[in-house]
Amino acid sequence: MKTRTQRILHCTVVSRAGRLLAAALSLAIWTNATAANQATNVPAPLPNKLERITEFFNNEVATGKLPGAVVLIQQHGKPVYLKCFGVQDVETKVAMTSDTIFALHSMTKPITSVAAMMLIDAGKLSLADPVFKFIPGFSDAKVGVGSGTPDGQNVLKLVPADRPVTIMDLLRHTSGITYDYIGGKLIMKAYSESGLFDGRYNNKVFADRIARLPLARQPGTLWRYGHSTDVLGRIIEIVSGQTLYQFEKQHIFDPLGMTSTKFVLESADERARMAEPLPSDTILKLAEAQRRAHPEWESGGGGLVSSLTDYARFAQMVLNGGQLDGKRYLSPAAFKSMTSDHIGPGSGVARDYYYFPGDGFGYGYGFAVRTDPGNARPPPPGSIGELKWDSGSGTYFGVDPKLDMIYILLEQTQNERGRITPAFKKLVYDAFATTD
Repeated sequence: MKTRTQRILHCTVVSRAGRLLAAALSLAIWTNATAANQATNVPAPLPNKLERITEFFNNEVATGKLPGAVVLIQQHGKPVYLKCFGVQDVETKVAMTSDTIFALHSMTKPITSVAAMMLIDAGKLSLADPVFKFIPGFSDAKVGVGSGTPDGQNVLKLVPADRPVTIMDLLRHTSGITYDYIGGKLIMKAYSESGLFDGRYNNKVFADRIARLPLARQPGTLWRYGHSTDVLGRIIEIVSGQTLYQFEKQHIFDPLGMTSTKFVLESADERARMAEPLPSDTILKLAEAQRRAHPEWESGGGGLVSSLTDYARFAQMVLNGGQLDGKRYLSPAAFKSMTSDHIGPGSGVARDYYYFPGDGFGYGYGFAVRTDPGNARPPPPGSIGELKWDSGSGTYFGVDPKLDMIYILLEQTQNERGRITPAFKKLVYDAFATTD
């Protein structure tokens, strides 16, 4: 159970009294942060630049692009910016709070990856373990390649994998496992016609189904987003003897006080706190309907829901090098391995159009890792060594050791996330810049 001091302050309200309180709170937060930053020679965010974040999201809500959002910037373990915007559901008009619950979708992946690294840390799992050791269907993995026929058709030909898919491949997305909407047409067709999502399925059934599908590339040769972390979730279950949720609850959620983070909401109160996309956000509405229709599937790649209060605890633990409040979740060696780039020069891993970490980023085990300024001019905002990940529902977080800072954006939009996410990150880093 979280203590009062562990819980993040609730978001400010927009009444006159709320604005006065917000001003006092902002001054207190900024004053404390400034003192801490002066002591460590780390820049503090400037209040007038933080206000630009407020203006941006107020406009998003006012113009109907977003129902609402919650935003946190936390430095030296304390919030320097915390605001809620709009409503969690345009139908109920319930205001956003720091305890509003959001579907994390792919922001589930870093949590599942940490869970796997905990088992590696404990010596119960190895990066080099072949996946077929746990899921026998992967022992005969095939790679799908396009092949021409005499009549000019292009068909999918199956060839043996050069080597087994490993736990490392699942963690760094080099398994060849993909999503049904990413990659070549023949592979996407094989996925879409496979019945992968038919009927009822749990992690065991889902992993067995994935094992029968062709890999998009030879293992270890290409960073390709997909169901790798879902398969990893099933392996966590096999190794631990628990469901994925039971393991994560015991080893991550309960110790961190993440009481609203789970795969299935259990009460009417929790369901009333759930953020909903706009009715016009049809892709996300459909994805959410599919997620909720399969409560038995604890998707390690995209099934968790959580709140700002909860995810801030997880992100702060990551910023602290795998520990929080005196409890260590990952050894220093495991944490360093997890947050280092494993797909850079010399790794043999290629990148293509679907390389989602983005310009200037490599990839560790569950996190994008900033390795260089990137090719864009000017370079994308951020710091070398920062970690980040986001999702198809618009949730986004980053961890910046250089600034001793985390930032989190929780929203529910597929339509607008491609525009909002980079704009938000620029506003965050602009707030720490000493010049315009």
